[in-house]
This record gives sequence, structure tokens and C-alpha cells, in this order.
Amino acid sequence: MDNVQTVINRQKAFFTSRKTKEPEYRIRALKKLKDTIQCREEGIFAALQQDLGKSPMESYATEIALVLEELTTQIKHLKHWASPRRVKTPLTHFISHSYILPEPYGVILIIAPWNYPFQLLMTPLAGALAAGNCVALKSSRFAPATQEVMESIIGECFPEEYVSFFRGGNDINQSLLQERFDYIFFTGGTETGRHVMEAAAHFLTPVSLELGGKSPVIVDKDADLELAARRIIWGKCINAGQTCVA
Repeated sequence: MDNVQTVINRQKAFFTSRKTKEPEYRIRALKKLKDTIQCREEGIFAALQQDLGKSPMESYATEIALVLEELTTQIKHLKHWASPRRVKTPLTHFISHSYILPEPYGVILIIAPWNYPFQLLMTPLAGALAAGNCVALKSSRFAPATQEVMESIIGECFPEEYVSFFRGGNDINQSLLQERFDYIFFTGGTETGRHVMEAAAHFLTPVSLELGGKSPVIVDKDADLELAARRIIWGKCINAGQTCVA
């Protein structure tokens, strides 16, 4: 792969071609990704087993199924979501007609963690593609087998100027954050999230941060305590407890 700046510049040039603004182009991309994931399920299972010790059942329930559901929803509703929406015209512009027209941001950076390495990279990718963006993906080096499978899937589905895939550690993260993206979506720890937001602030780039933390549970006095306890323990233990809301 070429250096980070070269790849991102190619993606910016590809976005200006306006190909990704066509709903049919986006739908074809999403269908291709969905079909490829379904064909590569066994390889994804094996990679998640190697990296995290997940069983195929847990891998499907917590990773693959969620991604496929997201892709199915995007494909089904994309044309409607991308259509202009008529809104009320202010009295001062009474001779005009007013619309809201959804527009893609441009080139988006998605950085994913190791605990749900497949789902937390592919799910935001689905949304970004459905919205008409080009995407740069950075997966976690702490899930190397899954990283390799995902890189192969992305390479099979998309040209690099549309969706690029980066491997490596903090050096690659820093190189990516020095580039001017149009949106950054980060999932990970709070401390790293601060660095991402600081880098984004230099360019006034909008950011979504999905950070780790504790999630308290409120059990009301009229709750079924046995059922509540069972569900709380399930939520705490799924994925070996490595969940941001555990």
C-alpha cells in the first residue's frame, strides 16, 4: 500500500467524481459486501476463534448477524433515505419550494477496537457507504487474524480509492489523524478518544466517539428478580465481559 497521504488523496479525488452520490451505486456496494460476508462466514468464525476464543454461535450472534442486519436495513431503505424531503417554506420565501436533500460528508475515517473487531468496523462502514461516503478503515492490531480476513473482504469488494484498509499500530493512527477527513468515527478507550478529538479539532472535523465505561442497572421493586439477575449476568459475561456496556 502507498503511504497514508497518497491513499487519502486518491479517495478525495474519487469522491469528487460523484459516483458515490448515486443511490444505485451505493446499493450495489452494500449488496456486494453482504454477499461476500455471507460467503466468508467460516473464515470469519475461524479468525474470531483464533483472536478471541469465540465460538461460532457467539461470533454469529455478536458480530456477523448484527452486520448483516445493518446491511439489509440500509439496502432496503437507502433510496427513501436519500430522497429529497419536502418541508414547509418560510413565509418570507412564499414563492419558493423547500426541500431537505441528504448529502454525504466525503471521506470518513473509521477506527475500530479489538473486542468486537468485525462488528465494530463493518457496522459503521455500512452506514458510511449507504450515506455515499468514501471510507478509510483502521482495525485493531490486537485481533490480527480477524484483521487479515477483513482486509481480504474489503479488497475483494471495493477499489482502494473507495474503501481503504490500514493495518499497524499507533504510528499509523497518528499518520491518519494528521489527514483532513470529513468525519471521524472512533470506537475505543476514553484516553485515545481524547487524542482523536484533539486531532479532529485542528480541522474542525465532526467526530463520533463510542467510548468504554460502566453502565449501571436499575432493578425496580416490582421486577422479577430471578429473571433480572439472569439477564444482567448474561450481559456481563457475553464476549467474556469485554463489552463497553458490561
